[in-house]
Amino acid sequence: MSKRILIVEDTEDNRRIMRDLLSSAGYALLEAQTGEEGISMAKEHRPDLILMDIQLPVIDGYEATRRIKKEPELSRIPIIAVTSYALAGDEAKTRAAGCDGYVAKPFSPRQLLQKVREFLG
Repeated sequence: MSKRILIVEDTEDNRRIMRDLLSSAGYALLEAQTGEEGISMAKEHRPDLILMDIQLPVIDGYEATRRIKKEPELSRIPIIAVTSYALAGDEAKTRAAGCDGYVAKPFSPRQLLQKVREFLG
């Protein structure tokens, strides 16, 4: 069975790029457009990995990550922040919220795939 990745991203173009890249690499994908939807889908589907945008409507990626990591049955799911927040200190903020990895946008497809494989083998 292929590994399932939840993409939490509000921009369709970014979701499409990740969808094309990761589905061609053999991963099964779930998609959410808001932090709230991402939390709900994580609870329902228990993916193997979550790619979390930080700048999201309703609940931002920091808060969505905190809420997911707070749930005992979800706390071990690795979360990689995929964000345009790329200034000094931004990676530390994502890690403080509970993210296990960090990829700055714009990302190279090879870089994102390498990061995903680090967590999923």
